[in-house]
Amino acid sequence: MLSKNVTATACDAPIRDKSQYCKTVGIALGVISAVVVVLRLAFKLFVVKSGLKLDDWFILATLVVGIPGTVILVVGTIGNGLGRDIWTLPFHQISVFVKFFFVMEVQYFIDIALLKLSLLFFYLNIFQFSKVRKFLWITIAIVVLWGITFVIVAFVQCSPLSFYWTNWDHAHKGTCLNINAIGWANAAISIALDLWMLAIPLSQLPALNLHWKKKIGVALMFCVGTFVTVVSILRLQSLVHFANSLNPTWDNFDVSLWSATELNVGIICACMPSLRLMLVRLFPTLGSSATRGGQYDYRNQYGSAQSRGRNLGQSINTSAHVTSRHDRNESNDGNPEWPGARGGIHYQRSFNVQYGESENDEARLVEMNDLYGKAGSKAMSSASEVSG
Repeated sequence: MLSKNVTATACDAPIRDKSQYCKTVGIALGVISAVVVVLRLAFKLFVVKSGLKLDDWFILATLVVGIPGTVILVVGTIGNGLGRDIWTLPFHQISVFVKFFFVMEVQYFIDIALLKLSLLFFYLNIFQFSKVRKFLWITIAIVVLWGITFVIVAFVQCSPLSFYWTNWDHAHKGTCLNINAIGWANAAISIALDLWMLAIPLSQLPALNLHWKKKIGVALMFCVGTFVTVVSILRLQSLVHFANSLNPTWDNFDVSLWSATELNVGIICACMPSLRLMLVRLFPTLGSSATRGGQYDYRNQYGSAQSRGRNLGQSINTSAHVTSRHDRNESNDGNPEWPGARGGIHYQRSFNVQYGESENDEARLVEMNDLYGKAGSKAMSSASEVSG
């Protein structure tokens, strides 16, 4: 490396440095992912007041682990040579770089598992079918084992552990597992899990009682996560020179950038359903895709009940007017006549009614209950009036 540095300096070779690009992308994505998580949690806690569910806690844990990861990327790895040629760095800085790179590797293994768990618990909130939930719980167990296994492997991949960040100088003794194989195995399993987690919700679409256009919309909502899978594949490609590089500060630039991108984009995608609910709450017209109109007229021996203009997309609360008659008379033509028309008593009661449909799969898919909170969970009597 010394001779390479001397030769490059003597030949006036340009100094390569793309660290600023990685720093900008890492900070920008880190800030955006933090903002969307805060918005998601604040909306549920202070607007709909529905409390936090397991998927919310796991996305919060993903962010908590991810923030130090962004700091390590910017201060630890970029600050110690990532994106530059290794022969332009002082020797002590190279060891510091590899130490931070090791910490970032462990952080990635933990964070990507937490992110997948958040998505799986979100699916558990949506799908109530026992068969689907069984598959989801099995997948959760696999993700937990996968995450724990690779964290353990990260700490035992070199003996002694310090050989991970000292073997670059070939002056220290130790052994390491095939670090390239570890990175490839983790990435390949991650991609397979992503595809499996996408197949679970998509497999339920044919059974949903939705128009085909709405089915496409729901499918697209779930397929947003495929962008994370694409990023994972790009990251997998960048692992070609992961452990066998003679210029790790330059060759590991791509894997560092794609790892940070994968985690932060995954957080953003996981928060999109909640952000959609927030936008629907702020701009009700955005929820019109679930609109259904109808008029219903129910009659019994005591009177009539009528409900008009039911719209699940914009408002889950509507009004029904129920009229009860304690005295039933008929006019000469045989039609019912109000008692009030003959000086009798007219008793009328008004209600606010929440309509819930077991067949409304779309409302269940987008968690409409979270949008309206606990206030809409019961039908409340709003007024009563007696006139004579």
